[in-house]
Amino acid sequence: MLDATDIKLLALLQKNAQATAQDLGEALNLSPSQAGRRRQRLEAEGYIRAYVARLDPGKLGLAVQCFVQVHLHSHGPENAASFARLVAGRAEITSAWTMTGEADYLLRVFCHDLQELNTLLHDVILPHQAVGRVHSQIVMAQLKADSPLPV
Repeated sequence: MLDATDIKLLALLQKNAQATAQDLGEALNLSPSQAGRRRQRLEAEGYIRAYVARLDPGKLGLAVQCFVQVHLHSHGPENAASFARLVAGRAEITSAWTMTGEADYLLRVFCHDLQELNTLLHDVILPHQAVGRVHSQIVMAQLKADSPLPV
């Protein structure tokens, strides 16, 4: 069960995952050891899954961000598992979701250029035995950065 202090601690960590127990304690009106124990409990209970650094794609030369809808022509557990393995093995696919509606999957992709995106779509995704078609949407501008969860 989360209390108000736990929720505030989670919100603080989403803004700054490098916050020390001292920083958290001050913000939560707790001792550093109390704040540290709460953080450890939230990690152990799975509320906190990982600590990561958000990198700037543009500075890394990843000039093309794209969302790709994948429509399967053949469904079934083996095709789903095979497609999931394909997705898991491609670094340029940074997230993937199974969907309701017309598309079966939605992929978020970062590439250095349009040729790299074209290669991914035409030489990797479309040849997969279960894939019927893809629909890609290239991001022109991101209006809101990936943000913390609303806790």
